[in-house]
Amino acid sequence: MSTAPEPIHATILVIEDERAIQRFVRAALEGEGHRVIEAATAADGLREAATRHPDLVVLDLGLPDTDGIEVTRRLREWATMPIIVLSARGQEGDKVAVLDAGADDYVTKPFAVGELLARVRVALRRTIGGGRAEDAVIEVGALRVDRARRRVELDGREVRLTPTEYRLLLALVQHPGRVLTHAQLLRDVWGPGHAEAHHYVRVYMAQLRAKLEADPSRPVLLLTEPGVGYRTCDPG
Repeated sequence: MSTAPEPIHATILVIEDERAIQRFVRAALEGEGHRVIEAATAADGLREAATRHPDLVVLDLGLPDTDGIEVTRRLREWATMPIIVLSARGQEGDKVAVLDAGADDYVTKPFAVGELLARVRVALRRTIGGGRAEDAVIEVGALRVDRARRRVELDGREVRLTPTEYRLLLALVQHPGRVLTHAQLLRDVWGPGHAEAHHYVRVYMAQLRAKLEADPSRPVLLLTEPGVGYRTCDPG
């Protein structure tokens, strides 16, 4: 019988200028045993990130001095820690832009504390919690991908995939729970010369779901983020 993973206690930098949300997020994270560093501006946040080296950053998109998308770009010039963006902006364009800039996840305000904490847990498990995405065998729900043998199993049964289907699935399961944009998937699976061929992703995602989902019209393993891209379900 599987056991629940050990809780991960991390140092988390929260870059947020709204005091009420800052207090709310701090209380939620400290309740999970994390150490919280706070910054109210992009300049302070970038300085704290460079000097304190947090394990994860929670970043507001609408900061008073610099847009959160630019902060993400600057962090990604040197940092690899997960970045979870919080924003009151719900437009698809904003989500795509910040994910393409290097953010790992996007939570729209208002949000439930349980949703934020779940996304934090997923991001930390992927990095300091054992390197799930780097393991030879990756498990997401009932799906098992053995990278060494290039073998895919669903509920213990082998599923035959084409080389392109396998590359697309691998791109997703290596980042469990993380949204990958159409542009990211096209670059990773088909190469930089296919940046505008969004229909490739739709066609092959439909083929993957036909092989891996009990009901392809209501997927539970390979999920769509409308107008943004795709992600796997959160790992168990």
